[in-house]
Amino acid sequence: MTAGNTGELLRDHAEPQRATYVELFFDVILVFAFTRLSHTLFTDLTWLGALHTVILLAAFWWVWVFTAWTTNRLNPAQPAIQLVIIPIMLGTLVMAGAVPEAFGEDGMVFAVTYVTIQVGRALFVTVTMRGRGEVAIGSLQQLIWFCLSGALWIAGALTEGTSRVVIWFLAAALGYTMSRLEFRLPRLGPARIATQTVSAEHLAERYQQIMIVAFGETVLASGGQFAVRGFERDSVIAFVLAFATTTLMWRIYFYRAGLLLPGVIAASTAPAVFARSASYAHLLMTGGIVLSAVGDEIVITHAFAEANLVWSSVILCGPAIYLAGRARLDYLSFSRVALSRVIGLVVLVVLAPVVAFLSPIYIAVVAIVILSTIAVSDTISWRFRPSRLAPPPPPRGRYLRP
Repeated sequence: MTAGNTGELLRDHAEPQRATYVELFFDVILVFAFTRLSHTLFTDLTWLGALHTVILLAAFWWVWVFTAWTTNRLNPAQPAIQLVIIPIMLGTLVMAGAVPEAFGEDGMVFAVTYVTIQVGRALFVTVTMRGRGEVAIGSLQQLIWFCLSGALWIAGALTEGTSRVVIWFLAAALGYTMSRLEFRLPRLGPARIATQTVSAEHLAERYQQIMIVAFGETVLASGGQFAVRGFERDSVIAFVLAFATTTLMWRIYFYRAGLLLPGVIAASTAPAVFARSASYAHLLMTGGIVLSAVGDEIVITHAFAEANLVWSSVILCGPAIYLAGRARLDYLSFSRVALSRVIGLVVLVVLAPVVAFLSPIYIAVVAIVILSTIAVSDTISWRFRPSRLAPPPPPRGRYLRP
């Protein structure tokens, strides 16, 4: 493809910037991936199991977010772009299939698939966008960084036990670091991609959709456990409580910063920088939702069993982590954080050891009461004192690279 017709692959920002069907199809794959993560953690509720989940969640997140940023610049309605996204979808399915044994015998499958996705996508953009100035150079810088991080993923897969955990943790952390460093390289500096190419409507919708995907995973997880146990009284009550928890978290996200996200990105003086920061907030919220899904499974399968600190921490700290990410999104949107979120987060964490003697179903009630209070506080606050969009100014001299 020549430089003259590569323009056909770029998004026309004068047109409506809604997510395309192939992107929605990709999101369906993430439902399966999140379900595998939550169920694997449910079967290994240890600190090491939690660390494994964090590392694997980071890998899935980097696949999704870098693909979302690619389709923000390139037009996924074009067949050439779809021929890149569809293999990424297949690769994500393979990664999800390898989750239970990713730190065991399927480690190399997971690592090779992840590296192939990241390097392959960056290589495609670099080749097809040659002659397109900053886009091509920025993609080349991403390609180099992905090769570096990919070496860590492969190296980790060649080891076992603690060594793999440490190396993969460093590899996952490098995904965050290279983004913060803006894929900076000697002589080339940061990978400068013009901020005016960012489509606020498209990115906001992609973030909103990944939240719906995460919420959908909690419904699948709790619904699956409920289906196994049937319509026994305890199971029905636990399932209703699990659904209430998911519904409240959904309500807290979309009212109001989640709903106003397109306007917030557009109102920012540096939309690309804001959108990158928002991605980290959504990663934190997604992690909280995945942990909450594990809590839902505990509540349904062990509704009135004798609880312990691990179960209590999972049931309450999932919503707490979610609120931490939601508070971050509040700050990014309004330059302030709702006090109800801070108080709710602290109370959830503090109560985890205090209520550890209660049965899981009663701990779920505690979480629901706290989340309901926050949801009511949001409604009252917005009715009598609505906040104006006021994104904080970006750090000086920074550009966005996803």
